[in-house]
Amino acid sequence: MLSWDDEVSATPAPRAPHLPAQPQLQSAAFSASGLQQANTPPHDQALDPALIAKPAAASENGQSRRVNASDKRIINGQTDVNQLVPFKYKWAWDKYLAGCANHWMPQEINMQRDIELWKNPNGLTEDERRLVKRNLGFFVTADSLAANNIVLGTYRHITAPECRQYLLRQAFEEAIHTHAYQYIVESLGLDEGEIFNAYHEVDSIRDKDEFLIPFIDVLTNPEFKTGTLEADQTLLRSLIVFACLMEGLFFYVGFTQILALGRQNKMMGAAEQYQYILRDESMHCNFGIDLINTIKMENPHLWTPAFREEIKSLFLRAVELEYRYAEDTMPRGVLGLNAPMFKGYLRFIANRRAQQIGLEPLFAQEENPFPWMSEMIDLKKERNFFETRVIEYQTGGALSWE
Repeated sequence: MLSWDDEVSATPAPRAPHLPAQPQLQSAAFSASGLQQANTPPHDQALDPALIAKPAAASENGQSRRVNASDKRIINGQTDVNQLVPFKYKWAWDKYLAGCANHWMPQEINMQRDIELWKNPNGLTEDERRLVKRNLGFFVTADSLAANNIVLGTYRHITAPECRQYLLRQAFEEAIHTHAYQYIVESLGLDEGEIFNAYHEVDSIRDKDEFLIPFIDVLTNPEFKTGTLEADQTLLRSLIVFACLMEGLFFYVGFTQILALGRQNKMMGAAEQYQYILRDESMHCNFGIDLINTIKMENPHLWTPAFREEIKSLFLRAVELEYRYAEDTMPRGVLGLNAPMFKGYLRFIANRRAQQIGLEPLFAQEENPFPWMSEMIDLKKERNFFETRVIEYQTGGALSWE
């Protein structure tokens, strides 16, 4: 069961044309040099660094030997990445199995009541409609960024097959989430141009994405490879940003808002989909934290005082950006919520994430103002999923507005 109190066991290439320009981060402790790789391999090397290294299974006399679990490493490993067993990182395999057991698809959730509510001019207030559209405007592209980071970046640099197996499942779940947001947009008949371009056109959304993009770019650069102190810290930094700050912080204002609507019997179909997405993302976050802590354990020289200060500055910047997003999506009170309530919530989450990776709390003691969110994280698919699913799959466009 996932909860806030879970203890933790011991993502330059040419920019894709749809991505925003790379920002200049404002943190004094964060330097662009941390995202650069000093020594790059020849262009004709294989794209997957894990397949470049000579496998440890090849002995000096040319005779092969079987993989020993103790030889495995999360990064810079020399064992055969194609051999899943013997297991060393059983926690990663267990999370893969849990992810498979939690499988769901967006079309299994009935959106008819949401359509009727959205169509009714008195069904939602203008503030509630703004909140929904801003929310979708962030999420419709956020999970695509996460998937690109996994498939084109992180996966290449992880040399533990068990962890790679989970990353493949995670990438598929990110695709399901992107599908879910599109399904909601299509079902409600929203302006797709407005929603899908929000990360270019809405400042509070664009700023969050521009914060993340440098950490994608460095890992997706075909010339980036691990194996030096600087490069390994670059990878570790990106993993922390995506596990703790993107999936573990940037999603939580939006999750809370839509789930608060659901608690008032509004947008129930969308809220149910967000429940399953929240459950998935909680698992992603926990997997990422386990990955980070294991890399730290295997490579303690990476966790320097200067590096820790840099990570703290990124946490502070992320809290600031997410709070601005809360202010933008809730310029006035709505659903019994207001932006100031999220200041304490974001600090509470940031403290928890910092402690999970071995940092001191960043803020004075903060309480969780939304304890009901923990119940949402602990959602079991069987609770009500099969009571609300539609019998036959149908696209949002096929659902009736009449």
